Amino acid sequence: MPRYKMTVEYDGIPYVGWQRQENGPSVQGAIEGAILSLTGETVSIRGAGRTDSGVHAMGQVMHADLSKEWKVYTLRNALNAHLRLAGNRIAILDIVEVDQSFDARFSAIRRHYLYRIIARRAPLALEAGRAWWVPKDMDHEVMHAAAQTLVGRHDFTTFRSAHCQANSPVRTLDRLDVTRSGELIEIRATAQSFLHNQIRSLAGTLKLAGEGKWTPDDVRAALEAKDRKACGPVAPPDGLYFMQVEYRDGAGSPGSEGKDIDDSDDLS
Repeated sequence: MPRYKMTVEYDGIPYVGWQRQENGPSVQGAIEGAILSLTGETVSIRGAGRTDSGVHAMGQVMHADLSKEWKVYTLRNALNAHLRLAGNRIAILDIVEVDQSFDARFSAIRRHYLYRIIARRAPLALEAGRAWWVPKDMDHEVMHAAAQTLVGRHDFTTFRSAHCQANSPVRTLDRLDVTRSGELIEIRATAQSFLHNQIRSLAGTLKLAGEGKWTPDDVRAALEAKDRKACGPVAPPDGLYFMQVEYRDGAGSPGSEGKDIDDSDDLS
């Protein structure tokens, strides 16, 4: 049975999240529906991460097992046609056939996320739902300095949702950079895996630093408190984007690094 690795882009606004749920349309459910319409097969796909309602993706990765061989460009175009006909805001960007050892979730060695903030007095029109509007100026250099206190291997209990089901709050944050271009402030985060709501919790806390309400030392103290009550406000999902997943050997045969990820690797 051939296995296909697919790179997916989606607008998170219409969906309850990546994961199939009973309370509304999901990205997973829409893609599985497109596969059913095309092939007649009921399949369960696996994504590299489970994004929450309103969170977007430019480089989510999933895999699916199908009963027949497809030319990858034919499969991509046909699935996109079915998704479009159903009114979905989802696109399959790329498909590669991989061997059965590949797992979109557990073969991943790094995940990359972007959080976008637009700091200006005027409300958002074109970017509404796609960035966090902050109606005041912020100091992105202070935000970046505060972010560096969070890089490395730490107990991230402070920045973890109370509903997170991870076995451990310890994660290694490889990168947390804050840059600015005009009104747009971008927070880029990289790690092998994240805790539930971790990135949005970090973004909300860094906003306090950017507004001058917290110092980098305050952010470090919040981390060291290992207490959810020490966290700043959780940022809205609007500005969060799942950008890219890295795998070993290109398509990514699984290795020991991928085995540490537990079932709560849903970040938004």
